[in-house]
Amino acid sequence: MAKPAQGARYRGSIHDFPGFDPGQDAEALYTAMKGFGSDKEAILELITSRSNRQRQEICQSYKSLYGKDLIADLKYELTGKFERLIVGLMRPLAYCDAKEIKDAISGIGTDEKCLIEILASRTNEQIHQLVAAYKDAYERDLEADIIGDTSGHFQKMLVVLLQGTREEDDVVSEDLVQQDVQDLYEAGELKWGTDEAQFIYILGNRSKQHLRLVFDEYLKTTGKPIEASIRGELSGDFEKLMLAVVKCIRSTPEYFAERLFKAMKGLGTRDNTLIRIMVSRSELDMLDIREIFRTKYEKSLYSMIKNDTSGDYKKALLKLCGGDDDAAGQFFPEAAQVAYQMWELSAVARVELKGTVRPVDNFNPDADAKALRKAMKGLGTDEDTIIDIITHRSNAQRQQIRQTFKSHFGRDLMADLKSEISGDLARLILGLMMPPAHYDAKQLKKAMEGAGTDEKALIEILATRTNAEIRAICEAYKEDYHKSLEDALSSDTSGHFKRILISLATGNREEAGEDRDQAREDAQVRTEIADRPSGDKTSLETRFMTILCTRSYPHLRRVFQEFVKMTNYDVEHTIKKEMSGDVKDVFVAIVQSVKNKPLFFADKLYKSMKGAGTDEKTLTRIMVSRSEIDLLNIRREFIEKYDKSLHQAIEGDTSGDFLKALLAVCGGED
Repeated sequence: MAKPAQGARYRGSIHDFPGFDPGQDAEALYTAMKGFGSDKEAILELITSRSNRQRQEICQSYKSLYGKDLIADLKYELTGKFERLIVGLMRPLAYCDAKEIKDAISGIGTDEKCLIEILASRTNEQIHQLVAAYKDAYERDLEADIIGDTSGHFQKMLVVLLQGTREEDDVVSEDLVQQDVQDLYEAGELKWGTDEAQFIYILGNRSKQHLRLVFDEYLKTTGKPIEASIRGELSGDFEKLMLAVVKCIRSTPEYFAERLFKAMKGLGTRDNTLIRIMVSRSELDMLDIREIFRTKYEKSLYSMIKNDTSGDYKKALLKLCGGDDDAAGQFFPEAAQVAYQMWELSAVARVELKGTVRPVDNFNPDADAKALRKAMKGLGTDEDTIIDIITHRSNAQRQQIRQTFKSHFGRDLMADLKSEISGDLARLILGLMMPPAHYDAKQLKKAMEGAGTDEKALIEILATRTNAEIRAICEAYKEDYHKSLEDALSSDTSGHFKRILISLATGNREEAGEDRDQAREDAQVRTEIADRPSGDKTSLETRFMTILCTRSYPHLRRVFQEFVKMTNYDVEHTIKKEMSGDVKDVFVAIVQSVKNKPLFFADKLYKSMKGAGTDEKTLTRIMVSRSEIDLLNIRREFIEKYDKSLHQAIEGDTSGDFLKALLAVCGGED
């Protein structure tokens, strides 16, 4: 069993088996494989209940007792994914890694993802053991084989990682941190082209503690996370490798939680990745991975494995997982500290928000008005000109064009556009032409008119706008529809959902920073969950409304952090478990917006385009409303979470002039 660092708690899910007898286990395995067929249940139960050290003793005893190789017998008796998993467990970790890398570079093609995962995540000691195991198992030099199978900067970084010489000193020099930040900035953002060697040297050699401070300072200095610069400056497998290194520096368990999620999401399962991670982390940090998985994806790793695999393979994986974090009584206080630290980072991080649409230089409203009039005059319409002008002007500039258009031609530009274009393109272009507050007011009006109410649109707008934006919307609503927004919400919604929306529509959220004592008191809402009578949700929902609808964003981030610390549950997980319907949806939207607003909108955009059909209204509403606020940040979150760019998603899901206009607003390919 892997030993934790001195003073650290053991975080693996597999432990030494008490009363271990290697001879007895060897005999049990021999019996399970003797005769016709094999007792797979007995094999998986025994092997997944022993630590790796104990399995090595079983292999030795098996050979001594029967003169046979246990791994060879297991390979003969078992098949498929189950065989790969069991055989992987029987090898020491270094030899398991060596086998994975050998498979990744053998034959036609290279499994770059496997190379990246292993070499970006292993410690110096693990790298040294891997290199020695590879030499022992295959009588070949790992570095030479890597060089022979890869190329360019990707190859150079792999070779640097293979040295296993990352600094391990916890003492960090502030001067060196500042120097590294400056060197990275000059090597990428400030340079024509990129000095890849600086990225390789700094990210491949500096200690984890040092690099975490470098990443924090880089964000403060440049206004963007290091990941954004890597995506902008590097490409291909080299970019993927460097991003993996950064993720592992920040949090190795979080990196593996993300890898596991991606291995099982969508159609099909990436079984090789799933097996490799479950085997390699079972005696290192599986409990931390489980906790982050639950916090980040709102479901347990156990439940996802259970729903995504089958048979003996599933049983063995669940044994390695070690428990279901969604089951009653499954609490892991040490692992909760990882989630607590995630909130600590989010509470102090200040990310600069950037839109994709900016004021055009040398703006000439007179020329734009004439060009638009020409594009709509006579037979046919020049949609390309309309799209080009309107998507490349800021909203303030578009308002000047409207005024100039009326002054020159005595015509209403909006009315002319309505008569010349139609469908999804018209909704997008007309939306861009409206002042933001009036656009949001119109979206709210549409959500409430006619039969039925579009609660999702109401929630999306009211749960995410700032106080100033909400007040501007209320004024615009009153001006355009001669009725207060509050009255409209009162007549179209009901119950607790109505009260929450009206509270949000007042635009009176506190704007001060955090109050730590108050945050701890607010986090005590957890006691009301335990103490309230069964079925009585009214007081709980009122308490949540008071906190979520009135406290400032910085304060709420601290509340969420304290909540995790007290309960070992993310507040979002609790809301989903304890509440239902529109009340649940609006509270979840507020929490997600507070946590990471660009990610909230990235999720909404993804859902608007995934599966059969496209939700054009949601897609248009978000692209219009966020284009000058944080659409660039949304793009970054989109590619980070879904492994494809927003540009690619739009390109694959829309067509024609609507597609052209959306891509122009999107502002680029990531």
